[in-house]
Amino acid sequence: MSLIAFSANSIVIAGLFGATAVARGYGHGTVIHVFLATPRRLRALLAQFTAAALGGAVLGLAGVAITAGAVAAVLPTTDYVFLISTGDMIRLLAASSFAGTAGALLGAGIGALVRNTGGAVTGAVLMLVIAPPLLVQIASGAGNWIPPTLANVVSGVSNELTVLAAIAALVCWAGVPATIGLVSTVKRDVV
Repeated sequence: MSLIAFSANSIVIAGLFGATAVARGYGHGTVIHVFLATPRRLRALLAQFTAAALGGAVLGLAGVAITAGAVAAVLPTTDYVFLISTGDMIRLLAASSFAGTAGALLGAGIGALVRNTGGAVTGAVLMLVIAPPLLVQIASGAGNWIPPTLANVVSGVSNELTVLAAIAALVCWAGVPATIGLVSTVKRDVV
């Protein structure tokens, strides 16, 4: 099952997608037209965050489906067989989709806060790739609370925490940057 668990990758890929999706509007200047057409910025941003979250879920589903298909295609050439039950496969699909949604919202929050595509992508890489190992080195108990570990717990690959605690922590990892991005965008000028 751990061979096709894609949830940890799905957070990073969808985080980059979310950061790019939101920040690119500032780079291209299309955000001005969006905010002029929809003066309530919160509604416009919530729609954009929803689209990013749906895109992240699709990326997560596609990633685990492609990985499972590749594993199923290659395993007959080895001495191993595909021993994942339907229930476990559904759990992997759901976990990867949830992780993609969380990653996309985290990236979207960073994109709304930074308002520059390069900066947003750099911020997402810092939050999802560089900061987690540093947190583990600084605080020994932090390894259970970083996004890749949380995604693996939700997938059923590891059991450092309960699934509900992992889901709650992933919601916090995604919700805090998203909320900060929403609040900062609503309170500042367009450009």
